[in-house]
Amino acid sequence: MERVFAVELKIPDNEAFTAMRALQRLGVAVARVQRADILLFTGDEGEERLAASIERDERLFNPNKHRLEHVPSAHPREGEVWIEAIDAPRSLPMRRLVGWRLYDNAGKPLGNDDLDAACARLLCNPAIERAIR
Repeated sequence: MERVFAVELKIPDNEAFTAMRALQRLGVAVARVQRADILLFTGDEGEERLAASIERDERLFNPNKHRLEHVPSAHPREGEVWIEAIDAPRSLPMRRLVGWRLYDNAGKPLGNDDLDAACARLLCNPAIERAIR
C-alpha cells in the first residue's frame, strides 16, 4: 500500500515564486505556484505513524517553516505534476519527488495543456527527470 505526504513551506517560497515568474515569461498562463516535497511510502505502516516519523525527521520537516499534508491518492492532484529523477531507485520504502501545483488567475488548477507546457518549458528536464501526471 502506498501512502503519500506533501511537505510544503508555510513561509514564502522563493523557488516557487521564481518558477511562476519564469513560466509567465515563457507564455504559461499561471498566477500562482506551490512547491512541495512529495514523500511516497510503501508498506503497511499507518498514516498517523508515518506522519509522526516525518515530523520527527529534521532532514524532511522543520515545524517552524513546514506544514505536512496527507495526500489521499498516490497520484498528482488536479493542476499538479510530480517530478522524479529518472535514475531514482523505486524499490526503497520512501521515494522523494518534487510536486508543483499551478493555478490560473481565477485560483483554479491549471488544465492539462498548460501543465504540459509548464513541464516542457521549465519544470522537467526529460534528459534526467520524468513528469508524473
